[in-house]
Amino acid sequence: MSDDDNDRYRAPALDKGLDILELLAGVDGGLTQAEIAKQIGRSPNEFYRMLDRLVKRGYVARLEGDRFALTLKLFGLAQLHAPVRRLVSFAVLPMRDLAEEARQANQLVVFDRGHAVVIAQQEAPGYWGISIRVGSRVSLFDTGSGHILLAFRSPEERERMIEEHAGAGESGRLTPELLARFEQIRGRGYEMMPSAQTAGVINLSAPVLGSDGRAIAALTVPYITLINTPGVPDISSTIHLVVETTRRLSELAGAGAGAGVKAG
Repeated sequence: MSDDDNDRYRAPALDKGLDILELLAGVDGGLTQAEIAKQIGRSPNEFYRMLDRLVKRGYVARLEGDRFALTLKLFGLAQLHAPVRRLVSFAVLPMRDLAEEARQANQLVVFDRGHAVVIAQQEAPGYWGISIRVGSRVSLFDTGSGHILLAFRSPEERERMIEEHAGAGESGRLTPELLARFEQIRGRGYEMMPSAQTAGVINLSAPVLGSDGRAIAALTVPYITLINTPGVPDISSTIHLVVETTRRLSELAGAGAGAGVKAG
């Protein structure tokens, strides 16, 4: 579609509403009407009625000091997305069991519109653990979850995912070294790599497979070594727990009892 075609089908009122929502999603504490106008580059009069409608529909809240902030309504709508909701409902108990057995936190990540997104998170049962908020976006290229999501897809799907990732403003590229690593991951059934974001953390990740053998999600334990804590599984035992948990989730997702690759 050409730029002329794009302009022909523009919906200015919708654009204004989306501009407001996207702006407020990226700030804490809200913004005044004047601040919104300045950052969007429009006159306050241009979107006053739109802002009023967003408040009345519950997407935006008016705070003290005449500030406006995003509510949780959009988050709630996202949770109603049937495939994600169903996957999370399947994953709750297995993820809880994994946290109890491994004494580590874990998270479930899917690929969505160019991003690897955390859709469920289970805290570690003890005092110590690494957690990441639901809704957080992680890289495809330097995280265990991203490697899993790319490794267990066809070359054509992988290329499309990377194009969407770049289109969403994320960096990274496919290299021969990374392709070789994906083959290694597929062969053993999991990824184990030092975190590129947090020192001392080893990401242990395995795929939740669909009936076609493709990864529909990645389950990751950000493994930390706990000192003077008896009964905590070592990293090798934890890998087995992660793989067995994803095998269980893959069966629930319809991949069959043979899904996954046993860690060894």
